[in-house]
Amino acid sequence: MSQDKVADGLNQIMNAKKAGKAAITLKAHSKLLLSILAIAKLKGYIKNYKLDGNNLLVEIGRLNGCNAIKPRYFVTVEDIEKYTKRYLPAKDIGILIITTNQGLMTHQTALEKNIGGGLLAYIY
Repeated sequence: MSQDKVADGLNQIMNAKKAGKAAITLKAHSKLLLSILAIAKLKGYIKNYKLDGNNLLVEIGRLNGCNAIKPRYFVTVEDIEKYTKRYLPAKDIGILIITTNQGLMTHQTALEKNIGGGLLAYIY
């Protein structure tokens, strides 16, 4: 386990998906990981997640791939398209999760609001 709970959590979710599991329990989590899972749930990549004491139970939905982006690049609105081509498999498939001064959001929302930010993760 490293210091980056977001990267560890997304890695464990992806490993469970590759192993064919429908759910996974994460022992280490953070508020940032919970926010990322909330966005993934809205988009349907995660069926559900809930806190059970210190454990986080995640039910995997129609997830094909997810990972944290390291190093965390800071992007302008003009550069978002470049990074979607780098991290996502095809146009309009998947999301980049960006942290902005208005909170976490997908790359589509950031483009609509015309704001940049820091890249955290991608999910498709």
